[in-house]
Amino acid sequence: MPYQSPISPGYSWYEATVGERPEYPALDGDVSADVAIIGGGFTGLSAAAHLANAGTNVALIEAHRFGDGASGRNGGQLGTGQRAWAEELETELGFSRAKALFDVAEEAKHHLLEFAEVNRIDIDFMPGQMSVAHKKRYLDDYRAHAEIMASRFGYPHVTYMDAAETAERLGSTHYYGGTRDTGTGHIHPLKLVVGTARTAAAAGAKLFEHTQSTGISSEGGKVLITTPKGVITAQKCLIAVNAYGGNLEPVSAAHVMPIGSFIGATVPLGADSKVIPGGESVDDSRFVVRYFRKSKDGRLLFGGREVYGVNDPKDIHIHIRKQIAELYPALKDVEITHGWGGYVGITMPRKPFVREVMPNVISAGGYSGHGVMLSNYVGKLYAETVAGNRDRLKLFEDLKIPPFPGGRRFRTPLLFLALNWYALRDRI
Repeated sequence: MPYQSPISPGYSWYEATVGERPEYPALDGDVSADVAIIGGGFTGLSAAAHLANAGTNVALIEAHRFGDGASGRNGGQLGTGQRAWAEELETELGFSRAKALFDVAEEAKHHLLEFAEVNRIDIDFMPGQMSVAHKKRYLDDYRAHAEIMASRFGYPHVTYMDAAETAERLGSTHYYGGTRDTGTGHIHPLKLVVGTARTAAAAGAKLFEHTQSTGISSEGGKVLITTPKGVITAQKCLIAVNAYGGNLEPVSAAHVMPIGSFIGATVPLGADSKVIPGGESVDDSRFVVRYFRKSKDGRLLFGGREVYGVNDPKDIHIHIRKQIAELYPALKDVEITHGWGGYVGITMPRKPFVREVMPNVISAGGYSGHGVMLSNYVGKLYAETVAGNRDRLKLFEDLKIPPFPGGRRFRTPLLFLALNWYALRDRI
């Protein structure tokens, strides 16, 4: 029987193809460390690797297995910049801050690829990404975006596609146009999780799986983290649980909310398939975004069903196949070999949440679907902060992230109503 995550539905194609996935012991006894990390996804493992490489005594705990959350189960797309387009951030924040946020995201992209190469992690990188418009009235924005990226933000890799080019590159006439970005790409996320954990362990980080944090406190210059079989005492702590924090820490819980997102993997489509012949990843203009790509072995990995709440769809395959058929009618009966889901952490403005939530305790998450490269880099920036340089992490800390209305009790039904309204608008 394949391992089944207790917190995420379905057995993923990533799990089936990751190769060796080492297990790490549960914490059994008290531990002291310079830095404690709660959460074994991209952010936490990246921080652990960089801290350990710098000689810091670091201990990391994960309630389940590394990558059981969004880090090991996401769409694998790197993207470019932040979740919002750079020109949108310029309107809100001014050019200097928008450019700084764009530049740090570019650094994140290059760092991820360099980290994988230096540490010999095969992440199945494939180049290229397309962003496509499901409404004709959006085309002017896409055309302008390509021009702005080159002229104002120094990024010449985005080009505008008309309807004909979009149809040819997608193998579908469902969209009206869009942009193609040759300066980014997509990866196998679970391979990156496994490789980052190996790198951290080899550098001396103490890594523990199946170890849940049952409480955290910070007093007198010390942080105490309780677990079922031991207490971690540290000088500093990084909370990197993102969508899976539950009631661990109230400030993070008020600002970061889980959204269920689901993906299906088809059988290999064959070398003669006209579906995304260039191998790029794709995201569309819906608020409830659809995202899809081809794997190295020619499967279509299609994500498109978001659930704003805690209930999972009863049959992931049915919902995903229906959305695939809208774009690719010839695939209406395609076999889906794997269907899985996980929870993405979002914030109200869809910007990352990074904040010191109690003395010497920083929480990071809420990447809002743009976390493959940002979360890994935030882990590195946290390590820089521990070493005394907080300047770049402050770019994220200074973002204004309001809490969700209604508190923990009412935020889910309120957001469910709001986001279903946006889903309705996607169809109008």
